[in-house]
Amino acid sequence: MIITDFLEKNARLYGHETALVEINPSEERDKAVTWWDFNLIESAGQDAPYRREMSWKDFDRSSNRIANLLLSRCVKKGTKVAILVMNCLEWLPVYFGVLKAGCIAVPMNYRYSSDEIKYCLDLADVEMLVFGPEFISRIDAIVDDIPKVNTLFFVGGNVPSYAQDCIKLAGYCSSSAPPVALDEEDDAAIYFSSGTTGFPKAILHNHKSLVHACITEQKHHNQQREDVFLCIPPLYHTGAKMHWFGSLVSGSKAVLLRGVKPEWILRAVTEEKCTIVWLLVPWAQDLLDAIDDGRIDLSRYRLSQWRLMHIGAQPVPPSLIRRWLSVFPDHSYDTNYGLSESIGPGCVHLGVENIAKVGAIGKAGYGWQTRIVDEHGTDVAEGDVGELIVKGDGIMTCYYKNPQATEEVLRDGWLFTGDMAKADSDGFIYLVDRKKDVVISGGENIYPVQIEDFLRSYDKIKDVAVIGLPDSRLGEIAAAIIEIKENENCTQQEIDLFCMELPRYKRPRKIIFDKVPRNPTGKIEKPVLRQRYCSDRLVEAQIKG
Repeated sequence: MIITDFLEKNARLYGHETALVEINPSEERDKAVTWWDFNLIESAGQDAPYRREMSWKDFDRSSNRIANLLLSRCVKKGTKVAILVMNCLEWLPVYFGVLKAGCIAVPMNYRYSSDEIKYCLDLADVEMLVFGPEFISRIDAIVDDIPKVNTLFFVGGNVPSYAQDCIKLAGYCSSSAPPVALDEEDDAAIYFSSGTTGFPKAILHNHKSLVHACITEQKHHNQQREDVFLCIPPLYHTGAKMHWFGSLVSGSKAVLLRGVKPEWILRAVTEEKCTIVWLLVPWAQDLLDAIDDGRIDLSRYRLSQWRLMHIGAQPVPPSLIRRWLSVFPDHSYDTNYGLSESIGPGCVHLGVENIAKVGAIGKAGYGWQTRIVDEHGTDVAEGDVGELIVKGDGIMTCYYKNPQATEEVLRDGWLFTGDMAKADSDGFIYLVDRKKDVVISGGENIYPVQIEDFLRSYDKIKDVAVIGLPDSRLGEIAAAIIEIKENENCTQQEIDLFCMELPRYKRPRKIIFDKVPRNPTGKIEKPVLRQRYCSDRLVEAQIKG
C-alpha cells in the first residue's frame, strides 16, 4: 500500500464531502470561495478570502493535475521536487501530486533564509521548486545560483518572470490518475532536521514509512469521519502533516488555520466545529493567559464538541497540562513523541487513558518498539537515565548522501534518538533532555528540561530555557534564560529564592531575562542562545583562568 491510496479511496467514497478548509483570520469574513474559484481570484490579483474549502474529489483531482503537470516536464521516478509554500489549501494537493508523479517531495522550512534555502536545495539534489509569494525576495537572491533546479513553479498571483504559474498550468492537465506504478519501498519524501544541533540533515523516507505514520496516528487518536481536526503548525514539518494523516485515514475534515492568536483558535473551533486540536506549548500558554487576564471570554464560543487537545514536538511542562485541565475539564489530553527521523509523532505515545501519568511521554506507540540504553547499547535499569532508541516501519531510510551520520544513529534497525530518558516501574518513559544539551557542571550531569519544568511553575514566568555556559572552575554552569509574562515584574532575587527548592547543584548559577526563541514547531532554539551568550562567557572564563 502507498499513501496516495488513502486519498483515492476518500475521493471515491466521500467525494463531495469537505476534505480541507483554509482560514485566513486577518482577511474579511464575508469572502468565501472554493478551490477552483480561488484560481480566478488569484489571477485577478485580489486579496485572499477569509475562508476556502476543498472536497475530497477536488483534492484528488487537483493532485492528479499537479502530477500530470510534473510528468509533462519529463520528471522521472525519484526526481526531487521542493515545496516552499506557507500553509494554504494548495499545499497538500501539491504534495500528493508530487508523490503521484513518482517524485520525492521535499518540504522546506518557511523560515529559511536565502542561503539556507540554497543549502537545502543543493543537499537534496532538488530539480524542481514550487514556491509561494512570501518567498519571492528570497528566491530572487539565489535564482542564478541554483543550477540543479531547472524548473520553478509559483503558487499565487503576479508570477515572477523566472517562474511558471503552477495552478494555471495544472488546470490544463488531465485530472485522471497518472500511469505511474509505485511500491511501498519507493522513496517518497525528504524532510530536513530542525537544525537545533547544527546544519539541517536531509532525512529520506519511503512510502511504507508514510503509511505507517497514517495508521499510527489514527490508532492513537481514533479519528472518525465526524471528527474535525484543527491544524495550525506548518505543513512542511512532519509533526503537523503526520497528525493530519489521521484525518486522511478516516476521511474526515481538517481545518488549516493561518494564525495562532488565542481568539482565532477558539473562533475556528467554534465556526468549524473542531473536535481535535493540536497545540504547541507556547500557543497553549498564550490561550490560558488570555483567559486568565480576561481577554478571552469562553462563554462567547461553542466548544462542547472539542474532545481532544494534544501537544507534542517538545517537552511538555506538567504544570501546563494541570492548568489546562482545570480550565477545560472535559477535554481528553494526549501527547506524542517523535522525530523527523521516525516520521514525526507517534513512536512514543501517552494515551488519553493515562492522564495520571502526565509528565511522561508515554510508552512505545502503535507498531513501535522502544528501549533505553547506556553508551554501550545495553539496557539501563529501571529509573536510570539512558538514551532512548526506537524501532518500527516509520524509521527513515537514511540521511540522504550522509552515510557517516546514518551509521551513527541507525544500528541493527534501531534509531538512536539522542534524547536522554528514563522509565518508571510501569514502563512509562520520561524525557530528561537532549543528549547534547546535558550540562556537566563539576562532574555532575544537569538536565535542563528538569529545571525548565520547575521554573515554569512560577506564576510570573511565561517561558524558560536552560543552557550551559563555560566556566573556568566547574567546566560549565547552568544558566536560565527567563521570559516574564506580559505586565509582570520579576527580579533575580525572586528567582533565586524560588530555586531554593531545587537541589543545590541544579540551581541556575546565572539568570538572564530575555525572550526565549522557538522554531516554528515550538522547539527552543538553544544554538541561538548559546551563540548569543556563550561567546561572552567563554572570553570571561578564559580571562579568569
